[in-house]
Amino acid sequence: MTPIVRAFFDRPTGSLQYVFHCPETKKAAIVDPVWNFYPEAGAVTTESADAIMAYIRDAGLEVVWILDTHPHADHFSAAPYLSKQLGAPTGIGEKVTGVQKLWKDLYHLGDDFPTDGSQWDRLFAEGDEFMVGDIPVKVMFSPGHTLASITYVAGDAAFVHDTFMMPESGTSRADFPGGSTEDLWQSLRAILDLPGDTRLYIGHDYPAAGAAPGYMATVAEHRLRNRHVKDGIGKAEFIATREARDATLPLPGRMLAALQVNIRGGRLPKAEADGHSYLKIPVGKFDPR
Repeated sequence: MTPIVRAFFDRPTGSLQYVFHCPETKKAAIVDPVWNFYPEAGAVTTESADAIMAYIRDAGLEVVWILDTHPHADHFSAAPYLSKQLGAPTGIGEKVTGVQKLWKDLYHLGDDFPTDGSQWDRLFAEGDEFMVGDIPVKVMFSPGHTLASITYVAGDAAFVHDTFMMPESGTSRADFPGGSTEDLWQSLRAILDLPGDTRLYIGHDYPAAGAAPGYMATVAEHRLRNRHVKDGIGKAEFIATREARDATLPLPGRMLAALQVNIRGGRLPKAEADGHSYLKIPVGKFDPR
């Protein structure tokens, strides 16, 4: 079964969001929605999520899942907002609990912060399967970028998050806390073992101003020309290339804000006595490069 896929692009963070649906039943799922955050003002807005809802309304779709592939480091997840608006459950990979424990320590959160994944309605395990209308969706554990990352394989479409970039750009970084270049290699090769015509929908693109993003290439296209993992490139070469590249990259500008929201499932910290939430930034724990 071939789902219909619509991509939505958040240019400030280079993030790609997706809606896929079953053409027969019009049942749909949302993948990696963005809750817009403006760090210079400490403001959050919903224009990206509202654009998704407008598309869903205009297309006559029924959303049955709101899915995150991992806790994102560059944007807030809009999953709770969309869940409230659309009445659909949220899901993420079960190893998010490890990310919660890791970042709970990095943020020095209190003992009352839950690290059991209860902020989501469903924690998916490797090999889990569910349906979106007549579209079978299978979960693949695909760590490396984070220790909790998963891929959703929906019919002949796979939502591969921060594993692959477009073939000309290669792959995603693996140097965040809990990341692993070796794990990323294993995840990439497992995805490349999918059928050659599988459409891989990536998590990020960074086009020039005014240019449209790239967001999809097939397994066969990646095996032929992905600059980091095309056929013929081995594990040692990939790891050396990826680690050299990661050593030059600054941390995402929104990371320290985003992770404390996303380990809460896309929720701000509890409001204080004045009715406002406050983000907590650890000082001196990260290399400023």
